[in-house]
Amino acid sequence: MTEAIIQIIRSPLELQAVSKELRKNGKQIGLVPTMGALHQGHLSLVEKCKSENDITIVSVFVNPLQFAPNEDFEKYPRDFETDSRLLASAGADIIFFPTVSELFPKNVIAGNGFSTTVKVDGMSTLLEGEIRPGHFDGVTTIVNILFNCSLADNAYFGQKDAQQAAIIQKMVKDLLMPVKVNIIPTMREHDGLAMSSRNIYLSAHERAEAVILFKVLNHARTLINSGVRKSELILAETSKILSESSIAKIDYIRIVHASSFIDAEILSNGKYYLVIACRFGATRLLDNLFIEIIGDKIILQ
Repeated sequence: MTEAIIQIIRSPLELQAVSKELRKNGKQIGLVPTMGALHQGHLSLVEKCKSENDITIVSVFVNPLQFAPNEDFEKYPRDFETDSRLLASAGADIIFFPTVSELFPKNVIAGNGFSTTVKVDGMSTLLEGEIRPGHFDGVTTIVNILFNCSLADNAYFGQKDAQQAAIIQKMVKDLLMPVKVNIIPTMREHDGLAMSSRNIYLSAHERAEAVILFKVLNHARTLINSGVRKSELILAETSKILSESSIAKIDYIRIVHASSFIDAEILSNGKYYLVIACRFGATRLLDNLFIEIIGDKIILQ
């Protein structure tokens, strides 16, 4: 496949000016926010974005605001040359590749630096938010900036980070932001492991053990399809499966309402997630199963 010519923009104000001109010319803009280290999961978002918009913008930015001091900001995988080549092959139109200093000036104390945080109360302090305090404030702040720079009509996020996507949806709704948030199903490796930029951290043994997450989700599917509706029973059975791994260290496994991420005791008509966060060695992985029940109809994704 011949790679398309792709425009790389580093300046936030330049991206905003380009986006204004595109909108003036009647173009619909889609945005795929990423932190780089792209894999097929990211590219599936690009493909969906291209199919629904005139212009596809992909941001590549490792956001320091969402990393705690003890987390992996410095060692987070970065390979812009490979990312840009993949995006050109995928047919993206614009890569937004700013520096940290362009988005977050450091001289806040002087009064003319970056000092604004966007916070979504409630969901941002549950599950991931409890384990990683302030993480989601960093996410919603950078996503606001990306929305403002790109002027996107549509934005695309992966279901693997379901809580993040739900928080962004809530922010958009509360602030009446003129962008539609689209959640795209998780892409998986051949053996079911959810695609993640952090998978490269796994040793061969850890990688083999991590497949148990998919086994857990499939067991939950079987239980729900067989009529089990009590979260306590589903979680007890799936936790047994997860305990089969000698190296898996569970942060949480819960069933929550999809709109609030508050624990759900019974699955009745509505939308839910079974969410898992688990460590294999030093690598922390997330996965989930989307559950929707409409009368006798069950959707599991």
